[in-house]
Amino acid sequence: DKKKISLYPYVDGKEIKFKIVGTGYEKMPQNFNPEEGTVSRAVVRCPACGSTIDDDTTRRLFQQGKSGQRMVAVVLHYPEKEGKYYRISKEEDLKAYKEAEEYLKIKREKLMEEWGMDPVPDEPLPPKETLGFRVQRYGMLKWGDLFNSRQKLALITFTEKVRKAYEEMIKKGYDKEYAKAVVSYLGFIISRIPDTNSTLCHWDGSWEKVSTTFSRQALPMNWDYIETNILGEKGYNWKTINDSVLKVLDTLSFNRHELSDNYENISHFSATSLPYPDNFFDAVFTDPPYYDNVPYSYLSDFFYVWLKRSIGDLYPELFSTPLTPKSQEIVAYSHNEGGFEAGKKFFEENLKKAFQEIHRVLKPEGIAVIVYAHKSTSGWETLINSLLDSGLIITASWPINTEMKERLRARESAALASSIYIVARKREKKETGFYNEVKEEMKKYLNDKLDRLWEEGISGADFFISAIGSAIEIFGRYEKVMDYSGNIIRADRLLEDIRKIVTEYAIKRILHNGFSAEISDLTRFYILYRWEYGEAKVEFDEARKLAVSCGVDLEKEWSNKKGFIKKEKEFIRVLGPHERKIEDLEESFELIDVLHHVLCLWELGRREDMIDRLKTRGYHKSEIFYRVAQAISETLPNESKEKKLLEGFLVGRSKLMGEIRQIDMNL
Repeated sequence: DKKKISLYPYVDGKEIKFKIVGTGYEKMPQNFNPEEGTVSRAVVRCPACGSTIDDDTTRRLFQQGKSGQRMVAVVLHYPEKEGKYYRISKEEDLKAYKEAEEYLKIKREKLMEEWGMDPVPDEPLPPKETLGFRVQRYGMLKWGDLFNSRQKLALITFTEKVRKAYEEMIKKGYDKEYAKAVVSYLGFIISRIPDTNSTLCHWDGSWEKVSTTFSRQALPMNWDYIETNILGEKGYNWKTINDSVLKVLDTLSFNRHELSDNYENISHFSATSLPYPDNFFDAVFTDPPYYDNVPYSYLSDFFYVWLKRSIGDLYPELFSTPLTPKSQEIVAYSHNEGGFEAGKKFFEENLKKAFQEIHRVLKPEGIAVIVYAHKSTSGWETLINSLLDSGLIITASWPINTEMKERLRARESAALASSIYIVARKREKKETGFYNEVKEEMKKYLNDKLDRLWEEGISGADFFISAIGSAIEIFGRYEKVMDYSGNIIRADRLLEDIRKIVTEYAIKRILHNGFSAEISDLTRFYILYRWEYGEAKVEFDEARKLAVSCGVDLEKEWSNKKGFIKKEKEFIRVLGPHERKIEDLEESFELIDVLHHVLCLWELGRREDMIDRLKTRGYHKSEIFYRVAQAISETLPNESKEKKLLEGFLVGRSKLMGEIRQIDMNL
């Protein structure tokens, strides 16, 4: 609030130039909004002529090597002064960069000859459309493509010094294992520097600092980036990264036979084949991969390629493959051979093996705790089936808030705030349960548990996911659950019924225990979507499952051009009143459409039309109409445009009702 500074692009003839404007600088232009950029989702608007380049053209230009970059501004810090200072880049800044660009060619060639490999990582990035990776669409196909010339030069120079440090220590007679350990720690620093110095790092204006490459577990495209001074005194540099590694080393525990009998034994094995006898552990704690949530091994390649160049010669057995091994990784990557279903099957089968191993090595009185967080029912379906087949019995489950409120992803998608901690034990299961009876038992238990979750403030997607954990406490007591026709009930059917129970419960609570039976299926879907996902878009299949629980045919509704449900590729988005055409709302009798129409008229100041619309549709005296409006408002964040419209309309409700009564009296 006290400091507002922006980079201001302006047109001088046909050239784009820049100024620093704002607090302590030239006054910010009156009609300039710093939050309006020139690029969004690869659609580019030219500040000079106002024309637009579509996303496909932008990507094609990058792929053809016709994109460019230009240093625009420099961030300064003076040792005796607080805060950051900014200036537009000068000729000497560009000259220094150009010199680094030229010297990179010489250095790269020299090291390639010495090492027998390209010092700049030339290993391929993951296949296009791998979860979380978008840079390949712009012609970045190798790991080295994520860095500019000066960053590459700095990284290969530091890598060279680490290798030379080992050579020097051996020359001076240091013990080989000691030298190897010291140089390994230096290698850790080298592998950390790329995270703070790639073309995917952006400037965090809120905190005036560099945001690292992995501000989230993905590599999205970045349209402007910050280049860190690795030799600087502040921010992410060699010294601060070195210090952070040393802090970790200070806290590590090592095996010390000579000091104590109680020492840690850290080992590394596959979760599907543990080298321990039966009934060995008192407790097992595991946080397994969340289905297809994060492409762990592909992301780790970012660090692997630099570690291989700095210390790969010291650990040939660990760096024998071009990139990290991936075939045994328990994740559901849908781009593998066989597509989505094959990935799902692989994940479920191997997760089951891991849980069976936990069951085998756990003592009879032991406890297992499994942490899981995935917003899709597909992810939970595989986890539940794997757990049911493992022999473990779920005895409790709890949602625990594990995420920061201001996560980057939370603004773009329906990300969860909670992880579910599932407590399981090694007990005998009941032989067979009949689903009608199990379902009633589950419904009774769930309603009690849902009351508690609601009172504790769990809401939205977290509420449904928490309900899953509670339901499998009942379902998992049985060796198998069947319907009266002899069909085995699996997780897909279970989740479908949990969704219906939660939907019925939630709509009553959202509407404050009133009128839930009086609203239509479509309005019910709208309220629950806003409550569960807010204004985020969600995967089609996930939205479809919510729609089914509300009795809505999602495909039929999104094909309605005048409706509020829109399909965008594999995602579903629910439009607010401000995103719909007012003429599309005029003929509808659907409550949510009438509400949207009224809000549009209220915003336009068309009060008479608004009153007429309410009266002709019979909602002018309807308590449920206002209850729905209030309920939707309560689900949305304060900055939401829809919430502001709803609050404005609801604040004037008393006055509006008075006007309607006056009109009725006059008539």
